Amino acid sequence: MRCSRSKDRGATLAELLVVLVIIGVLAVVTVPIAETAVQREKEMALRETLRDVRTALDAFNADFRAEEISEAAASENGWPPTLEVLITGVEGTDGRTRRYLRSLPRNPFARQNRGLEEQWRVLGYTDPPDAEIWNGVDIYDIRPRTDKTALDGTQIADW
Repeated sequence: MRCSRSKDRGATLAELLVVLVIIGVLAVVTVPIAETAVQREKEMALRETLRDVRTALDAFNADFRAEEISEAAASENGWPPTLEVLITGVEGTDGRTRRYLRSLPRNPFARQNRGLEEQWRVLGYTDPPDAEIWNGVDIYDIRPRTDKTALDGTQIADW
């Protein structure tokens, strides 16, 4: 009768090396795909955030131009003096409070512990598009503070 010790020995060194090579190749292929997926998700969230805030800014200005909010609530150009005004709201000419945002969204490319002023670059109506320092009078636009490049090759800070 033969002993069945050869069945109990396990994998050979060559088999283990083949498995390690396969795992390594899979890791090299999947890590960039996962990083791209995370980047794409952040870019989509940022585009949505910018669209929401810019829509709120435009709605505020439209209400000012339609004389549905008091002149004291806005700058002379009709834009909000701070981002917080969009959240806390302003009193309309009908006596009701008009709110434009529930909260100011977070910049997905900023670190978690950063304040709003460190996440966003605020532009006033009279500021040039590439201004780094806000005029302090009104808010016409916001841009994300980041040095990252988008998947399409554009600078995210210029969106």
